[in-house]
Amino acid sequence: MLSKFDDYPIHQTPEPIAQPAASDRNVYDRYWFNGYARDGSFYFGAALAVYPNRQIMDCAFGIVRDGVQHAFYASRRAPAEPSETVVGPFTIAVIEPMRTLRIVLDRNETGIECDLTFAARTASVEEGRQTLQMNGRRIMDATRFAQFGRWQGRIRDPRGEISVDPMRVYGTKDRSWGIRPVGEPETGGAPPSTLPQVFFLWAPIHWDDFCTHFLVFEDADGTRWCKEGMVVPAYASVDRIPGIEDPKVERVRDVDYRLTYEPGTRRARAAQIALERRSGERLEIQLEPLIRFHMRGLGYLHPVWGHGVWHGDLAVAGESWRLDDLDPLAPDTLHVQQVVRARMAGLEGVGVLEQLSLGPHAPSGFTEFLDGAR
Repeated sequence: MLSKFDDYPIHQTPEPIAQPAASDRNVYDRYWFNGYARDGSFYFGAALAVYPNRQIMDCAFGIVRDGVQHAFYASRRAPAEPSETVVGPFTIAVIEPMRTLRIVLDRNETGIECDLTFAARTASVEEGRQTLQMNGRRIMDATRFAQFGRWQGRIRDPRGEISVDPMRVYGTKDRSWGIRPVGEPETGGAPPSTLPQVFFLWAPIHWDDFCTHFLVFEDADGTRWCKEGMVVPAYASVDRIPGIEDPKVERVRDVDYRLTYEPGTRRARAAQIALERRSGERLEIQLEPLIRFHMRGLGYLHPVWGHGVWHGDLAVAGESWRLDDLDPLAPDTLHVQQVVRARMAGLEGVGVLEQLSLGPHAPSGFTEFLDGAR
């Protein structure tokens, strides 16, 4: 199956671009974005992904403010043309690669709409390849890059319209592709011999003249199988960014963190992260949560609108919930992003702290699949 991209000299295998190199049914290619007001008054997220071996494309958009979260979901049969990033009323358009993108959610039955433009304030930063094996089988093998930017436009939810001002609304673009668990749970075979487990922290932070990036994946005993830390120069306008990658990006020597949990939950009441620079300087960053967004609103761990699940040739749905009504230890509510106020050596920034903890994690004191902090 040929596509528009086949007219460019970009092939990595003897197959057409639309043909995945791997036959694994969980191959995916995903756009993901967040955006948030500097004062923590609202947060929004957006995503679109294609699962070529499942023949599915899905998307989501969500917003939280005043203690209420609204979510839009849509899914379709994947288009034959990979440059077609449209699912019903939802579209992502690349205006200038690695610089400017636009997200449009046209009027639909959910009452959620948006017209938003993301303009980068940093170059893109590639994270280390993330590979995980379980019981001898590779279940995750992905490349991801992040980019910091500002948002401009408007959002409408069932409670009214929000103006999105680039002078006060920041965010992160996240692109990833490869293989990871998606779709319906697999059945058959021997039952698992151990409890499922994942511990993940991700904290991109905007400062006035630079950004910091932090990531860890840990096993149940706290062993880090993936970690990332960077100090990233920020620029006043898209035109000043020096290139797709910035030679001034500094990958730090090591990272660390400390979480203080809300009792009875697996989310932070306060947090500290640290980046150890190659010079030996240690950047200690204090994080104060302002507002939280449940990632089920973008399909993560959602019991119905999970990633890569077949809903027919085209399906659209929406839902809303009050944050205080959610069970903090339900499997589909554990995965959160919190907008955080960041402080470091007299500086103040804003960003997010993403947290997902399923199963045992000795450093946190979790011994069961879903026990909360004491």
